[in-house]
Amino acid sequence: GRLQGQGKGCLPHAMNSSRKGKAGERELAAYLTEFGFQAIRGRQFSGGPDSPDVYCPSLGFHIEAKRTERLNLDAACAQAERDAAGQRPWVVLHRRNKSPWRATLDAGTFLKLVRRLNQTLA
Repeated sequence: GRLQGQGKGCLPHAMNSSRKGKAGERELAAYLTEFGFQAIRGRQFSGGPDSPDVYCPSLGFHIEAKRTERLNLDAACAQAERDAAGQRPWVVLHRRNKSPWRATLDAGTFLKLVRRLNQTLA
């Protein structure tokens, strides 16, 4: 028999969610490129399960892209940290409809960036 939740309409929803994710990754790559940071979808670059959603070597971050109305930020940060595997700092770039892109990262990483910026400006 069918498992609960499996039935008419389930597969298209999953495909739609995947399509939305890919569209969000392309949108973010274009946004970063507009700012002068050449970027492409990560799966296009390396294709592995721990590859970043968006590959942008000049930023130096593992990028997790989330384009959704309902974001579990803790889960997204945990995924980014796990996928970055200590190889580079991670950032979750996320946005809702009619809202700007926002960045969430570990506070220690943020403070190191601010310190470096202040030293550069001094």
